[in-house]
Amino acid sequence: MNEKPKVYLTRAGRFGEDEEAALHSQLAIIGFTDIPSLESAKDYDAVFDLVKANMPGGKSRAIGNRAGQLWAFVVAMKEGDLLVMPCKLTSHLALGRVTGPYRYQEAGGQLRHTRPVKWERPDVPRTAFEQDLLHSFGAFMTVCNISRNDAERRVAAVLAGHDDPGPRPPLHGTKKAGEEPPAPQPEERPDLGQLAHDQIVAHIQARFAGHALAGLVNAVLFADGWVTRVSPPGADGGVDILGGRGSLGLDAPRLCVQVKSQNSPADVTAYRTLQGTMQTYKAEQGLLVCWGGFNKIVLAEAKQGHFTVRLWDSRDLVEAIYRTYEQLPAEIQADLPLKRAWMLVPEEADE
Repeated sequence: MNEKPKVYLTRAGRFGEDEEAALHSQLAIIGFTDIPSLESAKDYDAVFDLVKANMPGGKSRAIGNRAGQLWAFVVAMKEGDLLVMPCKLTSHLALGRVTGPYRYQEAGGQLRHTRPVKWERPDVPRTAFEQDLLHSFGAFMTVCNISRNDAERRVAAVLAGHDDPGPRPPLHGTKKAGEEPPAPQPEERPDLGQLAHDQIVAHIQARFAGHALAGLVNAVLFADGWVTRVSPPGADGGVDILGGRGSLGLDAPRLCVQVKSQNSPADVTAYRTLQGTMQTYKAEQGLLVCWGGFNKIVLAEAKQGHFTVRLWDSRDLVEAIYRTYEQLPAEIQADLPLKRAWMLVPEEADE
């Protein structure tokens, strides 16, 4: 096992299609399904040759990009290294440790490139990390080594259940004897959309802390056509916002909303409490908003209440803000100044 574990980013499909399988099977599963087994490859040159042989007519830059990512996954990654998997389906970050060597094995009914992983914290909210690391986690690559900004120490701290301690000043010195040469890294292209989203999330977290978050949710619901009533700060009896339709808010459907501004995932108690509150107020619909997201027990149980309760994490709330921004009150827009911008999306290097 490494004395000083490195941090690697891995993705589970362009649209997150392999995330559930990866977490359930305790694996890292990556794409590149047109590349066969690399179990015989022991160095970068061997990986490059196998990739080139399976990309006839491919440009040298594209071949090198793929080879660099696969080399990192197959050869450079070692047992004990830390893994960060951004989850597109939940907007969480899954954190784990590599527990064994590369294997080309069946996963989801087909042969895949895999590494065994112990996913120790599969539902870490993105807000657990500061912006500099989130920028690195937004790279447009399937696999890459995250080495900037003291990543190893900080990811290990969050993996252990602590807050992100932030970066330390860089240490200047010569390379230690016996230290491995740097990996041939493919070109790192950040996901500018995700970067902008993370900046907006951080701004909301700072400006709308505590009960102010309920006020922001209320403004979004009002812009969506609900007539609402917000509970004052303090004990709320299990409901932060009551809503209804019609000019007086007396028409069905009736809505109960509970807002949690915590940075940690909500547990099933919050979900069941909202269900009880809905019965008390005879509400047909419920909305549970938790800034830090929800653990897997809540997500599993919420499937049964799909037509009565909705779950919003920070991503869902921000997307609702995008949708209703022009109808939000002027004071909200002043505290949260946003501007729509179009950009050309680069061809992704991942699968």
